Amino acid sequence: MAAVTRGSFAVLRRLLTQQYRRRCFRLQSVRCDRTVQPLAFRWDRNIQMLSSRTLHIASVSRGPIVQFKLSDIGEGIMEVTVKEWYVKEGDKVSQFDSICEVQSDKASVTITSRYDGVIKRLYYDVDATALVGKPLVDIETEAGPAVIPEEDVVETPAMAREEHTHQEIKGLKTQATPAVRRLAIENNIKLSEVVGTGRDGRILKEDILNFLAKQTGAIIPPTLFQEIQTPPPAPATAARPASTAAAAKPPPATPRPVFTGKDVTEPLKGFHKAMVRTMTAALKIPHFGYCDEVDLSRLVSLRSELRSIAEARGVKLSYMPFFIKAASLGLLHFPVLNASVDEGCQNITYKASHNIGLAMDTLQGLLVPNVKNVQLLSVFDIAQELNRLQALGVAGQLGTSELSGGTFTLSNIGSIGGTYAKPVILPPEVAIGALGKIQVLPRFDASGSVVPAHIMKVSWSADHRIIDGATMCRFSNLWREYLENPASMLLDLK
Repeated sequence: MAAVTRGSFAVLRRLLTQQYRRRCFRLQSVRCDRTVQPLAFRWDRNIQMLSSRTLHIASVSRGPIVQFKLSDIGEGIMEVTVKEWYVKEGDKVSQFDSICEVQSDKASVTITSRYDGVIKRLYYDVDATALVGKPLVDIETEAGPAVIPEEDVVETPAMAREEHTHQEIKGLKTQATPAVRRLAIENNIKLSEVVGTGRDGRILKEDILNFLAKQTGAIIPPTLFQEIQTPPPAPATAARPASTAAAAKPPPATPRPVFTGKDVTEPLKGFHKAMVRTMTAALKIPHFGYCDEVDLSRLVSLRSELRSIAEARGVKLSYMPFFIKAASLGLLHFPVLNASVDEGCQNITYKASHNIGLAMDTLQGLLVPNVKNVQLLSVFDIAQELNRLQALGVAGQLGTSELSGGTFTLSNIGSIGGTYAKPVILPPEVAIGALGKIQVLPRFDASGSVVPAHIMKVSWSADHRIIDGATMCRFSNLWREYLENPASMLLDLK
């Protein structure tokens, strides 16, 4: 009995020992876990704090991504065609850097950046249609308190044309210092109508003074004039033979025809689309045509005398300034030709300003910029403005301010080689003239002798609903009189 009891106690002792060891192992494991886990937890927390600080620093240095939207450029334009990108994804841009060029049915527009940052995304391909109020690009802006996200609103046309300094008609930069802006405000001048001659198109004080002088008829001081105007061309050497000069001039390059062998269909865009609408509306007008010829012999002699004087002042003098000024003098006597009618032809508006347009053949197609307030300008002022418009036309930089607001139009088909034409009225205008090339033809003088004369054909079209043939004929006779006797223009110049 004692042996059995002793054996049972031995078995019980072993069981208790094993259980005790198991419990001790569990306690040690728990203690070990409790001692290691807080260290692991503190290490993970440090990593989290480090990573959060790193992300915070990265967000501060890189800045937010802002959607740069196409703002309203006025004239009721709701869509444009992207003609060219000046940046690509990953490029760094600064404020006022050009982003892209877009083209509406009225003008070409250069869009510039309002932020410093990196281009992250381009929303459109070349020749794609971009919508007003929709994003053009995504810009990852640089950090700083000056970074303000663009609001999700479309600017009003007034702000887009006058106050917004980051979007401008191409060639009409609105970058200016506060002093220049104050000078413009004091003289009631819109910066959108002034062409800057400073770096990157910045408007200078001299540009404001020049614009003001042109509007008021004031005389610009010679020193200021020399700063604004381009230097005259270098005179040709007299010793250079004419044959050498002719040989040095390369012949005009003739584009070779391209035969693709298949039909190509593409949508009408930009200016071509605008021409469809304008000409469709124009052909609803009953046109009245009138043709005549003008003897420009005296004008040819006068221009040859004045051309060197104009070139010395940095301006190329053609015949067009005389044609335009003579038209303005004639419109003073026949204001019905400088009018417009509403769509239903129920009301007529006589325009106070003579904004005479000149049809130009450009790479973008037929464009008609106009010279504003010709009734206030001299022949030299008109020539200076035509030089500017022609330079913008060659560069494809004619903007809305140059292409809108016309009241009367002249089309110089003679520059290409035409003689007669049947010009189409540009509504809401009511008259237009087409000028042929100047030809040396035999004519009889007062004594009956045959003499060479410089003859130009002119073709007029008028809205026959409000303009009769007699009025058009009388205007043409007065215009011809001014050009055949250019000295008579001095009596009516103001």
